Amino acid sequence: MDRSMAGWGSGLLGVVIFSGSLPATRVAVGDFSPMFLTSARAVIAALLSMVFLFALRQTRPERRDILPLTLVAIGCVVGFPLLTALALQHITAAHSIVFVGLLPLATAIFGVLRGGEQPKPAFWLFSIIGAATVAGFALNGSGDGTLAGDLLMIAAILVCGLGYAEGATLSRRLGGWQVISWALALSLPIMAIITLFTLPQTWTDISTPAWIGLGYVSIFSMMVGFIFWYRGLALGGIAGVGQLQLLQPFFGFLLAAIFLGEPIAWTMIASTVVVVICVAGAKRFA
Repeated sequence: MDRSMAGWGSGLLGVVIFSGSLPATRVAVGDFSPMFLTSARAVIAALLSMVFLFALRQTRPERRDILPLTLVAIGCVVGFPLLTALALQHITAAHSIVFVGLLPLATAIFGVLRGGEQPKPAFWLFSIIGAATVAGFALNGSGDGTLAGDLLMIAAILVCGLGYAEGATLSRRLGGWQVISWALALSLPIMAIITLFTLPQTWTDISTPAWIGLGYVSIFSMMVGFIFWYRGLALGGIAGVGQLQLLQPFFGFLLAAIFLGEPIAWTMIASTVVVVICVAGAKRFA
């Protein structure tokens, strides 16, 4: 019980940190290109991670760990940040946040396929209801979405779910912060090259909020949040703790309204209430 509760507590803290990711990305892509933002945040986080890895003399991953770490890098370091940055050029941060309601289901599916977990049938019922509610909002919701933006967000959710499941499974052996750190280190060479080729033509027009957004997604979204998130998934279970992501829209809506001044449609609130009810049922049967 203590191990499970520690996992849920750590996972919740990770969700709170991740809640600022999409609003911060929305602000940053106002002045940075999506490709530069994706690569720069990975480079900054990778350099910080490598300092900790070498300072604390962490054991290097084994050969069998390379493929899972590559999948973590593809899903969490490259795929999700890039696809969401592209999506946020077409949709509002508030609209994109609702898609996070699909992430627990994606994470649970990959947790079964790659992590060997076996949730009870009732778990899938609650997960599907929550996912269907989010999908219904995306199709008939606030009107702030576009087909391109919605499709990019769905793709982002799928690759992120894979990255979460792979990272959680690997965290049981390597540790949470070590997994994301090694994945960042693995992606550093190619991301550094992309950063150099996508540098802004001028730095004088970049606003302070954009710099703050870049700093947030680099340090908190790309590294600190994963430390707590992977620890939570490893301790409490991928499928179960993954349902905490259904709470993320609440925090995200609040941040989008406060810092971006974006309107929050009643359909967003209604959809979120339904999926949060589902998390209680999913937790019980995970």
